[in-house]
Amino acid sequence: MVPSTFKWVSLALLAGALNALAAAPASAQGTVRRHLVYFRDKAGTPFSVAQPQAFLSARALARRGRQGIAVLPRDLPVNPAYVAQVRAVSGGPQVLYTSRWFNAAVVSCDSLTLGRIMALPKVSRASTLNRTARVPKPFIAPTQLPEAAPQGALATRAQYGPAYRQNQQIGALAMHDAGFRGDGMQIAVFDAGFPGADQVPALQPLFLEQRLASTRNFVDGGTSVYGRSDHGTNCLSTMAANQPGFFIGTAPKATFHLCITEDVYSEHPVEEANWLAAAEYADSVGVDVISSSLGYTDFDVPSISYTYADLTGRNAISSRAATMAARVGMLVVSAAGNEGNRTWHYISAPADADSIMTVGAVDSLGNHAVFSSYGPTADGRIKPTLSAMGQATAVISPNGGAFRGNGTSFACPVLAGMAAGFWQANPTLTAQQVIVALRSTATRAVNPDNTLGYGIPNFVAAYNALHPSAPLDTVSPAANAAGALGIYPNPTGNGLLTLVLPAVLRGQPLRVRVLDARGAVVVQRQLPAAVGEEAPLHLGQLAKGSYTCEVSAGSTRRTVKFVQQ
Repeated sequence: MVPSTFKWVSLALLAGALNALAAAPASAQGTVRRHLVYFRDKAGTPFSVAQPQAFLSARALARRGRQGIAVLPRDLPVNPAYVAQVRAVSGGPQVLYTSRWFNAAVVSCDSLTLGRIMALPKVSRASTLNRTARVPKPFIAPTQLPEAAPQGALATRAQYGPAYRQNQQIGALAMHDAGFRGDGMQIAVFDAGFPGADQVPALQPLFLEQRLASTRNFVDGGTSVYGRSDHGTNCLSTMAANQPGFFIGTAPKATFHLCITEDVYSEHPVEEANWLAAAEYADSVGVDVISSSLGYTDFDVPSISYTYADLTGRNAISSRAATMAARVGMLVVSAAGNEGNRTWHYISAPADADSIMTVGAVDSLGNHAVFSSYGPTADGRIKPTLSAMGQATAVISPNGGAFRGNGTSFACPVLAGMAAGFWQANPTLTAQQVIVALRSTATRAVNPDNTLGYGIPNFVAAYNALHPSAPLDTVSPAANAAGALGIYPNPTGNGLLTLVLPAVLRGQPLRVRVLDARGAVVVQRQLPAAVGEEAPLHLGQLAKGSYTCEVSAGSTRRTVKFVQQ
């Protein structure tokens, strides 16, 4: 979770599907604040659900199509004529952006101007989003803990460095060994800044492989994100880092969108509007997974803070936005909060949202971290949903060094990266089915509670439950290299592969079956006994997707995953 000193204060212009609008400077007749102005309807809008490409990208439409989610009137942009009426009001109001899902606009103006806006026939109501900002306080960095002395010299530990245990605990090592590293998945990270992310060696593959899809700064405006708080860099590294021998994250081949939505110096509802803006942007560009290590309970005076009774998922702006993001087919992963040993005790918004994956924190042994917030929601739903390592989690700092920190802020992206890889491995699932699959095979699935939720998920357990006819080995091949089946190149593009055979499969004829993501056999081959440890495998043309290669000799069988591009 973001430390309590992380605060949001301002809003940026948003382009694309959020219909960011240029505006003349406001001529204030008093204190200028930001307000969420709601419209009565979308009547007369020039946009249509029949032509969604006008406001949603092809990737966004494809994501919905795969999950059977229709484009609905809620997705239509605000009627531009209504926005023009607001901008025409005397007093020079600035319309910063509009919200499709809320049928609203964030408007910057003074109270007299707001009164004139409220008199417009198409305006239904408004709420003030920010007040006078408090005096900035210094940012308190995440707790840095000394690195534990390494135990043993397993190859996997050497490859993953300090990130080994947080990957191992949720089955991400086996996921990577099976060929699922987030390839083709898009993850949006909502946070407070990403300084050094463009310079850190472990994150350089993002840029060299062109997997940094976009950046947006919803606090200062524009696209500059490599400044402000380093909390975002820390969180990003747990997923995106890919420097073998130093640090590997849970989704080292995923594509990322970096969004600054958090300002560390103030706390008002305008900050949740930033979250809403980022979520609508993520939807419009076709993001699959949102990782959000942000949360809201107390606001600065005179804004009204939330109470526990508000945590129904239907009150907070960020919670309502998270629910909408889930309804359009994104997998929303949110930190539960760090209030477990504080007066508040419970989760925060948007962690109370329905249909999202709320993540609590455990230590390396799977014990509840004392700071990790508790459920349930005010309406009685179990929270957190799942838990991952958030105590002594390995993260990377802007100077490229690794350290260990505490917080559900870190458990959230650790699990978000694994969830992205799991979805890559099971592309026919919906976002909600991904949650169910991980939840139903987690350590407390039979007896969930409001401390760890359904427990700690594991990629192998969830994958095997979906693929009983072609399960993964329960022991990671990287941890059992002598008996592992390998395959390269992976991903492949032309169907020409080489099998790397363990000793038990050498020197005897081989039977090969290739199964698609649904478990159907698409290729069968008989191979002569291999002279050495490698054997060529010609599969011909395969459709793009993920496959399981099963090689057997007598009663011995080994499997390995590969991706056809």
